[in-house]
Amino acid sequence: MYQRRMILTLALAAPTMAIAPRLAWAGHSLPPQFRRQLEHDANAPIFGNPEGNATLIEFFDYNCQFCRAMMPVVDAVLGADSGLRMVMREWPVFGEGSVFAARAALASRKQGRYADFHRVLLSQKPRAERASVLRVARSMGLDTQQLQRDMGGLEIAQHIQKSNALAEAMGLVGTPTFIAGSDSRFGAISSAKLAELVAAARRN
Repeated sequence: MYQRRMILTLALAAPTMAIAPRLAWAGHSLPPQFRRQLEHDANAPIFGNPEGNATLIEFFDYNCQFCRAMMPVVDAVLGADSGLRMVMREWPVFGEGSVFAARAALASRKQGRYADFHRVLLSQKPRAERASVLRVARSMGLDTQQLQRDMGGLEIAQHIQKSNALAEAMGLVGTPTFIAGSDSRFGAISSAKLAELVAAARRN
């Protein structure tokens, strides 16, 4: 778990997006303005049922060991809940290797391989760095030259910037952070606890 957050500054050609006012959020009552931005971002990858009746958001980093440990837990919860919609928020906080991995993963959407690439990056043993990320991409048959060109896309920089801004504004303490409804959980948790978070969101 990443306890001391590093906010990465990205230069963008477009103006900085408006983010809800900063607040100290303990994870007990998520204000509606944050919930809207988290649940309805067209620039964020979606797992599970896109039309689901409950939404789970994960802030994660490919170099976070607890994010890696949570991947099979997340897959189990998604597999058991056909009504679950999951929003993936790339939040690279462990240095430049994490930034490269996040940008590459988001760029892989243009080749229709985000879900596969995401899971392989989280399951690999080596640290996610430029060389290891491109090695994974080649092993999966991705066009790595096109991938690297697509990594410079404005929408990718905007996704990461928004993750940083939302995390900062909400006072998130690190990865992985799971948010559903107006509540959240931080760190590695059981599939039962994650399912409880989703169930509470449905009830409320």
